[in-house]
Amino acid sequence: MKWLKYFGMMALVTLVGIQFIPTSLNQNTTVPSTDFIRANDIPGNIAGTLKTSCYNCHSNNTDYPWYSKVQPIGWLLEKHIKEGKEALNFSEFGASSTRRQRSKLRAMIGQIENDEMPLPSYTLLHSEARLSQEEKNDVIKYLNILQERLNNK
Repeated sequence: MKWLKYFGMMALVTLVGIQFIPTSLNQNTTVPSTDFIRANDIPGNIAGTLKTSCYNCHSNNTDYPWYSKVQPIGWLLEKHIKEGKEALNFSEFGASSTRRQRSKLRAMIGQIENDEMPLPSYTLLHSEARLSQEEKNDVIKYLNILQERLNNK
């Protein structure tokens, strides 16, 4: 029983101690000219949908929830955002080659159609990020238009 108390105290000290280890925040106050919405002059309704459902994990500016300040949750979010930006970074989309942009647009369309994005684990906590069928159709339609423009370049 004594070891259980010792283990509990050590776990508590560890949990309190890790709260002082900071995470790097993915926040930027400027919107670069290479930003997907800005570079492609995206209509307001599509831009709003993308910002709500995609930009937290796929841009250089994350709107962090309160629980991101609690470790180890903050570390998990940091890792998830880093992976999301490696796959697709809307803030730097316009700086990519035309070929890469076409590839990313195809991938985006496929993932939205297959309900792979936004991630179910994200929409579980962020219900506002869930895409209605109408929003999916609108975004896919517009991404197809952008893809066609790139094909004609």
